[in-house]
Amino acid sequence: MDKYVGKRLDGRYEIREIIGVGGMAVVYKAYDSIDGRTVAVKILKEEFLKNDEFRRRFKNESKAIAVLSHPNIVKVYDVSFGDLIQYIVMEYIEGTTLKQYIESRGIIPWPEAVLITRQILGALNHAHQKGIVHRDIKPQNIMMLPDKTVKVTDFGIARFSRDEQRTITDKAIGSVHYISPEQARGDATDAKADLYSVGVLLYEMLTGCLPFEADSAVSVAIMQLQSEPKKPREINPVIPVGLEQITMHAMEKTVNRRYDSAAAMLADLDKIQQNPDITFNYTYFVDRSPTKFVSAPVRRPISTVSASKKIDELYDEDDYEEDKKKTKVIPILAAVAAAFVVIGIIIFFVFFANNQDDVAEIPCPNFVGMDYTEVTTSSEYANLDIKVIARENNAEYAYNQIFYQSIDPDRMIKENQTIEVKVSKGMKTVTVPSDLVGLEAADAVRLLEEAGFETEEIDENSDDIEEGLVTRTEPASGEEVQEGSKVAVYVSQGPAEKFENVPNVVGRSLNDARSMIEEKGFVVGSETPKDSDEPEGTVLEQNPAGGQALLGEAINLVYSNGAGVEKTVTVQVDLAQSGSQRPASFQVMVSRAGSSDNYDGQRNFSGVVYPLKVTSKNATEQFDIFLDGEFYMTIEVDMENGTYDTIEGPEKPFDPPSEPALPGSNQGQNNNTQ
Repeated sequence: MDKYVGKRLDGRYEIREIIGVGGMAVVYKAYDSIDGRTVAVKILKEEFLKNDEFRRRFKNESKAIAVLSHPNIVKVYDVSFGDLIQYIVMEYIEGTTLKQYIESRGIIPWPEAVLITRQILGALNHAHQKGIVHRDIKPQNIMMLPDKTVKVTDFGIARFSRDEQRTITDKAIGSVHYISPEQARGDATDAKADLYSVGVLLYEMLTGCLPFEADSAVSVAIMQLQSEPKKPREINPVIPVGLEQITMHAMEKTVNRRYDSAAAMLADLDKIQQNPDITFNYTYFVDRSPTKFVSAPVRRPISTVSASKKIDELYDEDDYEEDKKKTKVIPILAAVAAAFVVIGIIIFFVFFANNQDDVAEIPCPNFVGMDYTEVTTSSEYANLDIKVIARENNAEYAYNQIFYQSIDPDRMIKENQTIEVKVSKGMKTVTVPSDLVGLEAADAVRLLEEAGFETEEIDENSDDIEEGLVTRTEPASGEEVQEGSKVAVYVSQGPAEKFENVPNVVGRSLNDARSMIEEKGFVVGSETPKDSDEPEGTVLEQNPAGGQALLGEAINLVYSNGAGVEKTVTVQVDLAQSGSQRPASFQVMVSRAGSSDNYDGQRNFSGVVYPLKVTSKNATEQFDIFLDGEFYMTIEVDMENGTYDTIEGPEKPFDPPSEPALPGSNQGQNNNTQ
């Protein structure tokens, strides 16, 4: 088991598993326990800890990436350069290498290859602007995410372009199939060396093969110096001519004949995306010197070291075998080849010119509606010359479909005859107007319709945008869509209705009730006072009384004003006089205690028990009772219970005469409360 898996570095990085092994380092998947994220940790191999050159290269990688910040370049989070361990903590990429992707797909469709290359060039353009040359661009150092986003990795042999000190290893180190000729020679390199490598990488994606392959690293390096690769369209005819020109221009062997910058190459790729039929005025591999034979090119000195010895030292690929073919046969082979060419030309003119009329005729196929790429790659139509004369927007035919051909279907034509076609670029695309969010719905609809879109208004709730204004559109502002597309305009209806449980505030003070209502998201409605025996300000009723209500709804309150509730009771007052017989009839007059005002009275009363009706909001009331103008007693009436007590007067009433009681009255102190 690996010594680091399961361990924690610096108390922070929990090493989970090995995800890659390179020449000088091992890459692990790890978990950053402080930032709570998955990271990649690149640890320098132990055998290189004492090697100053490899330690320098390892530190150089972290220095290079640390100054870069680009979405297509892997990020560096942390570094550690101790005596016992050196590591770099980087962004963890969930994906595959571009090399694996090419091997699984073979030829990459040219539009996808352009998309990948544009991202790589964007990353390199950023690095070059920071003065950093990667020097090891190859598909093994390009990571692809599932969404086709590209990340450039492994700046292990990158250098700052201003750095003038270089060792012999610095001069030509790299991957032999992708290095530039100047790297192979050990010359000084600049950003254009990266562009050569990008050209090789683009070549490989477009054709499914490398431009130079041989049995040894030495042979491949020499081919990088001296040989011309086969043109991409000879391998894959579907490639646009302009894209082939871009590829070969990037792979110019002479540095000053290549693109001046990554940005310049990007600009040409943009043009190809917009118009695949565009071509560029580039020439390639032009030999401006007189024709000559080169014998034993490996003996050409580079500094004081032979080419083969130097390349062997730099690449150290033991599995390659030296190409031992003798170059002296080249003049003989060249002469033989020239003879065959001359004979071939003679045969062509004699045979083809005399037999032109004998070429078979075939009915012209109907290409309209067919995919142009499928037509040109199909063996069925290999005997016809299909020539694109225009690529135009067309609402009826999908992208890359043929919508016009110069010769009518079924018309008899000769084999190899040229048929001109027009290819659809799909419907014309337009941009959804910007700054629609926040506009009045009617204004947004007007702008869209003026731009040629159909519209549909859709209501939705929004907590942030005022009612009646646009919250968003689908497709969103700034997106490229087909002309005449429908755009959905979403219009705010204000915040969504939300319901909440109504708090029960009965029995609470008004202040407490208000706080409880507002905390729940409601508002206090009307506050109505009401006579009550409850303390003043106590909530007696609420509406709604409970359940759920819409947030923001008003809750009305009824509260006690502290004045008490008016009650009416009738008490039966005993009028029997102690020690004497009372008159048959007499006058009764009741006044409030201490007052001469008549509260209640009845003349010529002849009963034994006098019914006194009292109405009051107070808990008790006191009354003076007079019989025939003379004070008889003072009583206190309990308004809650409807009874009374004698405060002053006869302590014991006399026995009443045996006469009938008043109808509906109660004798003594048994009283009715009304």
